[in-house]
Amino acid sequence: QVELVESGGGLVQPGGSLRLSCAAPRSVFSTRDMGWYRQAPGKQRELVASITTDGSPNYADSVKGRSTISRDNPKNTVYLQMNNLKPEDTAVYYCRAYITGLRGWDYWGQGTQVTVSS
Repeated sequence: QVELVESGGGLVQPGGSLRLSCAAPRSVFSTRDMGWYRQAPGKQRELVASITTDGSPNYADSVKGRSTISRDNPKNTVYLQMNNLKPEDTAVYYCRAYITGLRGWDYWGQGTQVTVSS
């Protein structure tokens, strides 16, 4: 059904940067908040950053100050720019399209691996 296409993951050295991208169908993207989540081995999935349809961002404390979430509405794409990456950032990153406060209206990407290692 609805496909969220993620890209930008890979192997990066500590202190490096990556920009993750997630594209969604226009009908989904234009009506939904977008978020980036991550799940490290042995840990639960956690919110990294989110952005509302109006462009209001929110960040987890662990990435605040070194990450920026943004959305390009004409391109139906949300980005997560991550700078000064740390080994603790290693995880599978998932894109989510959702309607805040409503269950069952969300979609998830397949995930993209981010590995921070020297």
